[in-house]
Amino acid sequence: MNGEPCIRNLRLTVRRVLEALAVYPDRAEVKREYPELEDEDIRQALAYAAALVDDKVVPLPKAQ
Repeated sequence: MNGEPCIRNLRLTVRRVLEALAVYPDRAEVKREYPELEDEDIRQALAYAAALVDDKVVPLPKAQ
C-alpha cells in the first residue's frame, strides 16, 4: 500500500478508514462500506491519527 499504515493485515489503509469516517460519521455505515472492519480497527485508526497531530513541547534556551 505504498508504505501507508494499514489496518491489521487487510489491504485497507488508515487514510481510507479516516476518509470513510468523514463521509459516514455513523460507524455502522462505515462498517457496511467495509464489512471486514471491526470496531477496534476504527478505534485504532482514530488513535493513530490523533498521535500524528499530537502537540510536542520543545524547550528552547532562554534568550540572552
